[in-house]
Amino acid sequence: MHHTEPPGILAPHIPADTYRRAEATGQPVVIVVQHTAPRAGHPARFLLPLAVAGAGVIGVFGLVAAFLALLDFATQTAITIGSAAGPIGVGGITLKLFRTKAN
Repeated sequence: MHHTEPPGILAPHIPADTYRRAEATGQPVVIVVQHTAPRAGHPARFLLPLAVAGAGVIGVFGLVAAFLALLDFATQTAITIGSAAGPIGVGGITLKLFRTKAN
């Protein structure tokens, strides 16, 4: 049967017969604990937050680009209508966008 230790640091186990023999004879018990050095770093731990932040930055850049394109289109439309049509009337209200040089 395979025995696994629970996570965390545990005191090493001393077999009962070894302990009793050492206690009876006064002989010291030597315990050897094998320890592995911790890993220097775990780069995958930082990968997901960086990917989410990068996607957010790209999304914000896309929104700004779309807003500027829409603003450019609206400006070009207003200039075209204003220069070609002269006064614009909607529902009885007339609006003169640009003044002619004759006035």
